[in-house]
Amino acid sequence: MKFSYKARNPNNVPSEGVVEARDKVEAINTIRNMGLTPIFVNQSSGGIFAKLNSISFGTGKIKLSEKILLTKNLSGMLKAGLSISRALQVLSKQTKNKYFKTIIEDLSETINKGGTLSDGLAKYPKVFSALFVAMVKAGEESGGLPNTLNEIGLNLEKTYALNKKVKSAMMYPSIILAAIVIIGVLMFVYVVPTLTKTFKELGTELPASTRLVVGLSDFLSNNFLTFILIVLVLVVGIIFALKMPKVKRKIDWLVVRLPVIGTIVKEVNTARTTRTMSSLLSSGVSIGRAIGITKEVVQNVYYKEVLSEVEEVVQKGASISSVFKEKITLYPVMMGEMIEVGEETGNLGSMLLEIATFYEAEVDNKTKDLSTIIEPVLMIFIGVAVGFFAVSMLSPMYSIMDSIK
Repeated sequence: MKFSYKARNPNNVPSEGVVEARDKVEAINTIRNMGLTPIFVNQSSGGIFAKLNSISFGTGKIKLSEKILLTKNLSGMLKAGLSISRALQVLSKQTKNKYFKTIIEDLSETINKGGTLSDGLAKYPKVFSALFVAMVKAGEESGGLPNTLNEIGLNLEKTYALNKKVKSAMMYPSIILAAIVIIGVLMFVYVVPTLTKTFKELGTELPASTRLVVGLSDFLSNNFLTFILIVLVLVVGIIFALKMPKVKRKIDWLVVRLPVIGTIVKEVNTARTTRTMSSLLSSGVSIGRAIGITKEVVQNVYYKEVLSEVEEVVQKGASISSVFKEKITLYPVMMGEMIEVGEETGNLGSMLLEIATFYEAEVDNKTKDLSTIIEPVLMIFIGVAVGFFAVSMLSPMYSIMDSIK
């Protein structure tokens, strides 16, 4: 593939050109090897076939579990006495993900040229978050990089476990609903038309519910491809709508106020906020910087706004607990009180960690209970859907039987 670039040479003179490489990372490395500092690198357009050929089926994706292994193994090797560059070279040989392998090799090259690990990580913001980079930088400055990397690994493990629990809780209802939709479509396409044919031959008058079912069946049978297209358009439309700031804001407002789900969302964000801040503070990051990075970690717009308020409070030299104590619709009352105690005793980092541990356990318990709550609700929904379909199809048959008598 060809990549066009803009760069500067050691004399700060700008230059442009085109290089050939397998991917963008390799292109950047090639430009650096030419003694240039890349400013802009983008793939050159080469028609539809070139674009199709450039598609990487999952090779550009790095799993959270791979980053956990990187931090844990790198921490262990540094504690054993290996240099950072040597440790990264060993890890690059062990890594099966080609994209991640290229990144690790680039990190090693950055260090060999006199840079730091945090400098190398900062070049890949889509792979290594601001939290990751800030903690590594703080570890380098304090001289405790191996322990910091281990702390990052533990933090990533907690994030991974938290995300997995929430996804697992939603997996069961998602599978059931998908099965219901598939079975329903098959019934409308293959079963209902047979019954409809019988009703038309007998010339019986159909109830409103039966006419609705028959109408849906006729549409699906005669316009199945149109139905698939409509579904695809709706899905794409919903995805684009969710990316719109106004829509996202309304969705974020709604999920916090949903019964059961809202409580889990609050506790997940509480655990994420406190664990991130605790990890950064324990690594030596300033409170202002820690809050700024935490704001990037949380996804909900309203939680970002709260942390923006906390940033302003810190700049004024006031207590951060005052903000959290006011925002009890988003953060639990206990959080504000415990942060206040942490500020008074000078143990804010450890107090934040205790809050995170407590609410992670709460999320764990609630996600286990969630499947128990969802199961009867799904059974009721399935019962109503099956009952409506059965009544709609059986009612005309009873009318036919009465007319025969």
